[in-house]
Amino acid sequence: MKQAAWLFLLLLMWGDMHASASEMFDARLQGDIGLAGYSTRAIVEGTQDDLSVLPYLDFTYDRFFARVDTFGYKAKQLGYGYLEVIARFNQDGFRTDIPALSGLSTRQSSLPVGLGTLQVTPLGGVFFNVFHDINKSGGNWAELIYGAKFTASGVVFYPMLGVDYQSADYTGYYYGVSEQEAISSRFASYVPASAVNVFIGLIVDVGLSRNWHLNAYVRHKRLDDSIYLSPIVTRRYLDTVYLALSYRY
Repeated sequence: MKQAAWLFLLLLMWGDMHASASEMFDARLQGDIGLAGYSTRAIVEGTQDDLSVLPYLDFTYDRFFARVDTFGYKAKQLGYGYLEVIARFNQDGFRTDIPALSGLSTRQSSLPVGLGTLQVTPLGGVFFNVFHDINKSGGNWAELIYGAKFTASGVVFYPMLGVDYQSADYTGYYYGVSEQEAISSRFASYVPASAVNVFIGLIVDVGLSRNWHLNAYVRHKRLDDSIYLSPIVTRRYLDTVYLALSYRY
């Protein structure tokens, strides 16, 4: 399954290398490159909030693009945007070599690849992405996000509203407790169903000078009962923030 997913995505990219002349892309770097501090609040018992300093990338170059944690290739024109081959950098795994999670196996972070699109319509931007985890969970998920844009006092605001679906394979790997784990740990066996989570978010873009920008992001996600009722989950809400300083090309 993993090899087939990779092969399909590579063939899609290769088959569109010779695009029509009407689809011209600028072979220049356009967008933001910088450094950001990222924080994700822990929802699993005994684990710590994830704090990291990583590159901040939000740019396009020819058909290739980076959108913070999502990287891709614009394969074919589609409506107000393109059909995109995408991959995402996730840090959803966690170690279990701590007393609170003794007896559970470590959950590795997912390696999601898939297809998506960004539709920049007159009424706002719409993201629709579908992923398959080619790592341990083998799960699937999809997300639909609407984003608007407005400016006040020179500061640009991007409010967002979204929903994501996570398959039972995905939720089971990260939040389930197998019968064997139930025997060796203090947790009861738990097999979660698929999950539908809703979230709101906001991006703030502040121009500091001609090319330097400060970008802030916050997202508040309500977890589906199938995740929240897991015996290893301690919070209903998953909060993510970052603060980035970047140079705009």
